[in-house]
Amino acid sequence: MDGFPNVILLLIPLLLIDFGFKIYSIVDIIGEDRKVKGGNKIVWLLLIVLVYFGWVFYLLFGKDE
Repeated sequence: MDGFPNVILLLIPLLLIDFGFKIYSIVDIIGEDRKVKGGNKIVWLLLIVLVYFGWVFYLLFGKDE
């Protein structure tokens, strides 16, 4: 049970990075001039919000520049 606090301390930065990239991706997709693949921003927003590390899929495959 002594290792449990150490695991929490290791997960906190990972969760903060995940949260930061989620916020960045949501703000990016909401922009009026942003175009996404498939043309449906709602689907990409749901992917970002509901799927753990969904923002990775959006940043790699969803942006249509």
